[in-house]
Amino acid sequence: MSKNGLFKGLNKNIVVLSVTSFFTDISSEMLYPVIPIFLTTVLGAPVSVLGLIEGIAESTASIMKAFSGWVSDSIRKRKPFVTSGYFLSSLGKLLLFFAYAWPAVLIARFIDRMGKGVRTSPRDALLADSAAVEYRGKAFGFHRAMDTLGACLGPLLALWFLVILKENIRQVFLIAFIPAILSVIMLLLFLKEKPLNVTGTGGFSLSRLFDIKKFPLPFKKFLAISCIFAIGNSSDAFLIIRSKDVGLSLSLVILAYVVYNISYSALSFPFGILSDKIDRKWVILGGFVVFAAVYFGFGMHATRTSIWVLFAVYGFYMAMTDGVGKAYITDMVPQESRATAIGIYYCVTGILTLFASIVAGLLWTYIGKGAPFIYGAITGIISAILCVFLL
Repeated sequence: MSKNGLFKGLNKNIVVLSVTSFFTDISSEMLYPVIPIFLTTVLGAPVSVLGLIEGIAESTASIMKAFSGWVSDSIRKRKPFVTSGYFLSSLGKLLLFFAYAWPAVLIARFIDRMGKGVRTSPRDALLADSAAVEYRGKAFGFHRAMDTLGACLGPLLALWFLVILKENIRQVFLIAFIPAILSVIMLLLFLKEKPLNVTGTGGFSLSRLFDIKKFPLPFKKFLAISCIFAIGNSSDAFLIIRSKDVGLSLSLVILAYVVYNISYSALSFPFGILSDKIDRKWVILGGFVVFAAVYFGFGMHATRTSIWVLFAVYGFYMAMTDGVGKAYITDMVPQESRATAIGIYYCVTGILTLFASIVAGLLWTYIGKGAPFIYGAITGIISAILCVFLL
């Protein structure tokens, strides 16, 4: 890796964590579009079971992100959580191959998402620990770019293998396990963790987990704004359903989702670099505005042509907020509290996103198909305004 130019500041740990995420997202996104089909057609489970499984899985991930971040800070270790978390996710994917009833899929998804929860906060803290402060946005941007590049390739590989294997979904599960376990091997061989250089003592104290008072005021303000944004940021499944509703075939919907991931991947690195040069809040604010514009478009102007543009622009929002937001959090909190702060952020916004999805479903059913998106656009604009006056 070059020490100068575009990749300056990206050391070995940052590259290893980024390539690991690349392989893991190939695996995860190979499964994302086929698990619902596998459940409802191969196993004959009702759609309500799909909602139950995903609700339990994602809630588990949100809660574990807070808990693992707190424990990581308490014992001053990152790598054990990162490695074990990726291993659990790999195991969950392998278990799908052996699932012959929907409760087995529930167990597999539970283990997979538990792994995500265990690894995510310590991993992001380790990224921040590994990056010089002047390159922190670049480090998170590079990581998100590699992660999302994997998310671009995953669905395309799934479509390709389904054609080759004559729609044998179970075999796709087995193939998806290969990049997942490769990511674990990479971590074991190449990831190095330096002792945390912090003052004070570690150790467990349950009262420390959600003790928001110990965090600096800027973090508390950003968390509050993020919560307001999250109550309108429903699951991307609604974007997919909306696309199907306006006339796109299933294959075209998947390809439109790939367009979003390509945009997200291509822009994460440059927006991360930009956030190192200007106040990160302006990049995040811009992301909120883009989100509002895209959601307004999905609500009021969704057509078979505009969907492609909206998904591409939606990638701008993610590139401007995801990695940059985590870099912003690590700027505001001391090193010994980074994983806890990131975990609390993930947990609270994750739970509120689940609430947003419930609200979106009710709005779709009882008011109109565009209502969830107008609601999300409003919360996006409110969050952008609050960024100007509070951050």
